[in-house]
Amino acid sequence: MTITSPHLGSPSVWTDARLLYALEEVVEKELNRHLKVAKDWMPHEYVPWTDGRNFPGLFEDGEAWDKEQSKVTEIGRIALVVNLLTEDNLPSYHHEIASLFGRDGAWGTWVHRWTAEEGRHGIVMRDYLLTSRAVDPDKLEQFRMAHMSEGFESDNRHSMLHSVAYVAFQELATRISHRNTGHQSGDPVCDRMLARIATDENLHMVFYRNLLKAAFELAPDLTMQAVRDVVVNFRMPGHGIPGFERAAAQMAIGEVYNMRIHHDDVLQPVLRFLKIMEIDGLGPEGLKAQEELGLFMDGLDAEASKFDEKLAARKARMAARAMA
Repeated sequence: MTITSPHLGSPSVWTDARLLYALEEVVEKELNRHLKVAKDWMPHEYVPWTDGRNFPGLFEDGEAWDKEQSKVTEIGRIALVVNLLTEDNLPSYHHEIASLFGRDGAWGTWVHRWTAEEGRHGIVMRDYLLTSRAVDPDKLEQFRMAHMSEGFESDNRHSMLHSVAYVAFQELATRISHRNTGHQSGDPVCDRMLARIATDENLHMVFYRNLLKAAFELAPDLTMQAVRDVVVNFRMPGHGIPGFERAAAQMAIGEVYNMRIHHDDVLQPVLRFLKIMEIDGLGPEGLKAQEELGLFMDGLDAEASKFDEKLAARKARMAARAMA
């Protein structure tokens, strides 16, 4: 994808390669800022190892899994599996961004650092789930094999700017999903673990959000189109997980992640930071994308309000049944 930019003196045609080069200095600045504020942490310190015991298999004293062995709630169990399987596909994510952003210079340093930090998330979540017996270990492994065997291809791999826009929203969406899962899990240990993961995800969001802001200064029309496309067509990277649609519906009802949360806590904060509707100096295509983005957000807010009403009615019915 290319666009003619009026912001660099004589007209220049933007390509992914030129944008990567033009944003390298911003990436280096954001990488240095990230390294100053990010805190290393040890996954093993968040796992209740004393709760662990053998499963059936090589050990004669192995105890079969039963969901009553864990204090994690049903919605917590569902969300934890979805969140972990999403984290499991890290090799595919790394391949996608390394192929797009490159492995050299500041871009490459960030790609590898991000991958190393994300690797902790899958480690600590799996150790917690198995040690606390929060989920069926056999089914978890079967889901992992099925999901990773499919691999992952980003909807935005055709464009560097689309990819930057996507991860700016997706990292925040992941942070919110982890944080709400912790709140709904019923286990303080799980809540603390997911809060630690959410902190990482928030820092990753800030990196990409700031990079996206810099892209608007370079190529506002192209960046506006990328944001419009990503917001309108957004879906979580774990959409290929077996049974994802059913799990997503349960997570929506359980208030882990739903339309209202997506609108208020994921899309709006990034769009407000970018002052997306106040950006001027756009060409015809940029103005069209800006208008379409505003209309989409209005429509999403209306749909979220309908969902809110249905959810409130469901809660009222359940409360009435409990009182009967």
